[in-house]
Amino acid sequence: MTATTARTARTARTARTRSEALFAEARQLIPGGVNSPVRAFGGVGGTPLFVERGEGAYVWDADGNRYLDYVLSWGPLILGHAHPTVVAALRDAVARGTSFGAPTALEIELARLIVEMMPSVERVRFVNSGTEATMSALRLARAYTGRPKIVKFAGCYHGHADALLVQAGSGVATLGLPDSPGVPAASVADTLSAPYNDLAAVEGLFERHRDEIAAVIVEPVAGNMGLVLPEPGFLPGLRGLCRASGALLVLDEVMTGFRVALGGAQARWRLDPDLTCLGKVIGGGLPVGAYGGKREIMELVAPAGPVYQAGTLSGNPLAMTAGLATLRTLRQPGVFDAIARRTAALVDGIRAAAAEAGVPVQAASAGTMFGLYLLKEDGRVIVDYASAKANADPARYGALFHALLARGVYLAPSQFETGFFSLAHGEDEVAATLEAVRAVFSGA
Repeated sequence: MTATTARTARTARTARTRSEALFAEARQLIPGGVNSPVRAFGGVGGTPLFVERGEGAYVWDADGNRYLDYVLSWGPLILGHAHPTVVAALRDAVARGTSFGAPTALEIELARLIVEMMPSVERVRFVNSGTEATMSALRLARAYTGRPKIVKFAGCYHGHADALLVQAGSGVATLGLPDSPGVPAASVADTLSAPYNDLAAVEGLFERHRDEIAAVIVEPVAGNMGLVLPEPGFLPGLRGLCRASGALLVLDEVMTGFRVALGGAQARWRLDPDLTCLGKVIGGGLPVGAYGGKREIMELVAPAGPVYQAGTLSGNPLAMTAGLATLRTLRQPGVFDAIARRTAALVDGIRAAAAEAGVPVQAASAGTMFGLYLLKEDGRVIVDYASAKANADPARYGALFHALLARGVYLAPSQFETGFFSLAHGEDEVAATLEAVRAVFSGA
């Protein structure tokens, strides 16, 4: 082990009294004390970290404690925190102005880069969040097909639009809540749900609603019930069903885009979706979303066509700048492959440590994403939302989470979320993480 690794694994951490005080103050002003539910540590218990700064693979909390960060703002920071190229580009952009509400050349540059990297995307529209991207794509699918119904998968999260809060996984699963009060029954009446990885169930829905289904929307790698990989034939099977019935296939690559492969999950599994939803990486850490696809479909979007969608800050110059700097760096020879290789090494090491200690786990990776379930003693392989709820052990994961946090390793505060790797996570960081994991699994 290198000296750097040893220091990382044994860095002393003070009590998180400042975070506790800030959380108490925040709860007096913000519902639950947070502005997105999973941040509240509801899935693991305890007080959330209040982060003051990030650099490379690390974040520092309000008490000055340093942590190896595998949350990475839930995916956008594929180059790491405050990457010098992104920071320098943003400094220049801020000096020129933060927002104009008018077109800029930056939007064209980022659009061209996305079209080059994802051949299925012939036209793209920028929005401000993944929720905007998915709800806009489905509105467009309904307009293009003239049909009302959509098919989604239990445990796949596509944002918090009313029609999509049906067995939505992620924060809903973490908190043990119903999908959401305040969603009228009429809003979800045309949303059909099937188990992820169950092609036969989708075939049944098409048999019953063949001329009514506008689109199937899917996370190609499920990342909001924990990380679940698609089984062989599942994604191509969805493509075939949609083509046979005249429905559109919508890939929600908000999370997987440019993380599972340089061209997204569609490149890895050689898919040709009709529409693709993007976010996370294409903003380089700033709020952004996008939806794009075949020219004839996208030309229905206003002002080219009648399907209305708008946004004051859509395509704002700061998000476009950060996204361009991120994707251009990611495209450099060897960069993506290096991140993916170290992600796989981390997961292999976790599996080996668990096997040696007799700890039942399920760990997997896809490109630069990874997932870790702590299983019940009789737990079976997790392939969908129902098996995740039945076999994952939240109490065990919570104990692991806090034990690693005490050793300076910050995983997602729910085993129904996905972990992320960055260019800044090097071999030393992998070694330090595995040293901490082995210590926890062995009871040291």
